[in-house]
Amino acid sequence: MASKTKKVRTEFVCSDCGGTTAKWAGQCPHCKAWNTLQEFTVKEGVAARYGSVNERRGGFVDTTGSLQDLSEVSTAEAPRIQTGLSEFDRVMGGGLVQGGVALIGGDPGIGKSTLLLQVMARLVAAGIRAVYVSGEESATQIALRAQRLQIDPHGLQLMSEIELEHIEAVLKDKKPEFVVVDSIQTLFSGQLESAPGSVSQVRECAARLTRLAKTLGTPLIFVGHVTKDGALAGPRILEHIVDTVLYFEGDTHSNFRLVRAFKNRFGAVNELGVFAMTDHGLRGVTNPSAIFLSEYKANVPGATVLVTQEGTRPLLVEIQALVDQTHLPTPRRLSVGVDAQRLSMLLAVLHRHAGVGCFDQDVFINAVGGVKITETAADLAVLAAIVSSIRNKPLPEGLVVFGEVGLAGEIRPAPRGQERLREAAKLGFSRAIIPRANAPRAPIEGLTVHAVDRLSDALDVLMSCGRE
Repeated sequence: MASKTKKVRTEFVCSDCGGTTAKWAGQCPHCKAWNTLQEFTVKEGVAARYGSVNERRGGFVDTTGSLQDLSEVSTAEAPRIQTGLSEFDRVMGGGLVQGGVALIGGDPGIGKSTLLLQVMARLVAAGIRAVYVSGEESATQIALRAQRLQIDPHGLQLMSEIELEHIEAVLKDKKPEFVVVDSIQTLFSGQLESAPGSVSQVRECAARLTRLAKTLGTPLIFVGHVTKDGALAGPRILEHIVDTVLYFEGDTHSNFRLVRAFKNRFGAVNELGVFAMTDHGLRGVTNPSAIFLSEYKANVPGATVLVTQEGTRPLLVEIQALVDQTHLPTPRRLSVGVDAQRLSMLLAVLHRHAGVGCFDQDVFINAVGGVKITETAADLAVLAAIVSSIRNKPLPEGLVVFGEVGLAGEIRPAPRGQERLREAAKLGFSRAIIPRANAPRAPIEGLTVHAVDRLSDALDVLMSCGRE
């Protein structure tokens, strides 16, 4: 009897979104991008690559396809594995989850491998079996890094390998309790003809390792490359496959690193972990507000303090503004850490509803410390810094500001206003200008609160506080 031959099929994969189609077209039918479809040959079917139902049955996740009544599903919270790094546990939602898969990206040299090696060393010290799969560095290079970080190398299991099938075989045999893959873009499957790092290879390797992690109940962390625009390289489906997406932020010339969660199925999104880079690796910062305000000078025009909210943590950040006479036909609007388009909108509101024009001025905004502020509660602080710079008058000492500014000049409330005020009072601030809807019902000791409804009222309070 003749042996069965493996089926060979051709598919076209979009390099932008990862979508597939059976025929080539000039435009991707999924994301509508032009000239992004690439041809790939797949030797085996999906069932052959991911294993049969009998192989997957009985694992950590029930994949038999049987129906369940929602009322019968267990709602017990998944147990957490503490890593010993409190800032990393915070951004992960309280620790690692069995079968949870995370993806961490960031610029080269920012500290991704350093952080994960420290996490792995602490887990091994706690008696957890861990494996570090490196596709970019040799075992010698990792050992030298561990020596620089003064990490005890005993019990750290390393594997320098990029072939997916070999990695799967080792993980199924050893059944570790924690796995790091550095990085997902270096792996390849022999069942695909494309090169490592291509859309199909990244998608295939990530999907199969994710399936394996959930079957074994093993926490898995991928390290991902980023593009020149700062986005994670590879197909966007990679971020949909994993449970948690983390980004490493910060200037490589600064000692501080920020790890932000953009997706987390087991915790709050936009959670922020703050680390300081030392000679012995990354160290968690327990009071980041004090770090960001360490160089704050209250008697300088154009500087104010914003109480922003990063996940569950209130954070005090200095906002600096510089407004100067322009020598160009079109004034410049530059911002670091703040949305540049929102800055243009705020300047229009400032002119229309407060009578302060910047049409012949260059405006520069900076969020000190490399923090990227995405919430609209920073609007009032940005405008307060701009007005201070225009009038060349410092804002009152001990002042914090937050609140969203609408197009009609109204001041809208910010979420978790009470927590912001308590954090400001704890750090010694004595005044606050906030939306009226965030006014506390009970006085906060040591803090004078000025609740305002409109932008013009906020500027009047600023001027009256400055004359006291």
